[in-house]
Amino acid sequence: MYNFLPFAYFQDKIVPFQEATISIATHALHYGTLAFGGMRGIPDPQDPTQVLLFRLDRHCQRLSQSGKFIHYDISAEKIKTAIIEFVKKNQPTTSFYIRPFVFTSDLGIAPRLHNIDKSFAIYGLELGDYLSPEGVSCRISSWCRQEDISFPLRGKISAAYITSSLAKTEAVESGFDEAILMNSQGKVSEASGMNIFIVRNGKIITPGFEQDILEGITRDSVIKIAQDFGIPVVERPVDKSELLIADEVFLCGTAAKVVPVNRIENYYLPEHRPIAEKLREKLIAITENRDPDYRDWVYPISI
Repeated sequence: MYNFLPFAYFQDKIVPFQEATISIATHALHYGTLAFGGMRGIPDPQDPTQVLLFRLDRHCQRLSQSGKFIHYDISAEKIKTAIIEFVKKNQPTTSFYIRPFVFTSDLGIAPRLHNIDKSFAIYGLELGDYLSPEGVSCRISSWCRQEDISFPLRGKISAAYITSSLAKTEAVESGFDEAILMNSQGKVSEASGMNIFIVRNGKIITPGFEQDILEGITRDSVIKIAQDFGIPVVERPVDKSELLIADEVFLCGTAAKVVPVNRIENYYLPEHRPIAEKLREKLIAITENRDPDYRDWVYPISI
């Protein structure tokens, strides 16, 4: 069971979480016509009177852009203002996760995006480690990632997550922690809800956008941090066989942060993973506002 934050943003105002409800006939519920975001927040370790949000502006920008795919024009500034109001009202005291989203809120059965009401809402929950920081086991999913030719993969659209759900459940029910999805060309794409990186010969390699991946904000952060460390980063197609002989494999995402992969199928990866550990430690320091070089990635909110 999740511990949800006590208040939500719903129908342009803050309401108790239990009152933020929708009809079973809501359009988005039936057709996946919903775009969402997700961001981490923590109480400031140095100042108990404020909380810290990681890359708030970038998350708001992505949700605004994702909204365009369901024909909903909402500004990043409106999203940001609502999130700040939401956080101030909830006054969280532990690590938490925010889920802002836009959706077709009309009641009806016609699959369409025109001439239909849309809404914007936010809720949140307490959240610690999504996956074990000690590492996870992965299987190669029998399901493949969608193609941008038939699905707007540049947006974070809820309908896409049926594939993620199928892959995740398949992995867990067969004894693994996480799934790795290949794309329709047989190349590595991403995990069920995270981007993937491998390390070979001191270089970080990750699938590029042309491999039908999500434009992950944590992914972007990891690439920038690695480059600042002087670690070469290459974005290119990755073969399945490369996963099995990599020096390191790790996943990253808002909920997961940076998580090393211990095993893929029946192939065990090296226990020594200095690059993944270095990146994880740096990312945690940044989110806790302990690194002055990345202060513009952290948004403090007084509570």
